[in-house]
Amino acid sequence: MRDPNLELQELGWEELRKEARKIEGDLDVKLSSYAKLGGRFTQTGHVDSGSPPLGSSRSWKSMEMEIQSLLEKLLDINDSMSRCAASAGPATSVTQKLARHRDILHDFTQVLRIGANFNA
Repeated sequence: MRDPNLELQELGWEELRKEARKIEGDLDVKLSSYAKLGGRFTQTGHVDSGSPPLGSSRSWKSMEMEIQSLLEKLLDINDSMSRCAASAGPATSVTQKLARHRDILHDFTQVLRIGANFNA
């Protein structure tokens, strides 16, 4: 017979991973759109058509805030996954999966920083 606490930890882990993957997918889409929007700007900060980026600038900032919010959620989920993994004991596959989710979070954070520096 299996330990009920272990089953709850596994369920918690899987739910957290599912939520992490969903947010990672959302971030991937948002960051892609963010990069495309940034690509429409010239060195002077104007949209390629030559018109001031009033609406685009607001869109850029709004999208940046949405991405930042998703990154914060993903960070919270990664923290929860760390606690869940620690309570489950040492398991190589769990550790590797957790490390991969942390790498993804780091990569997305770097992409946002690069985009923010481009817009600054």
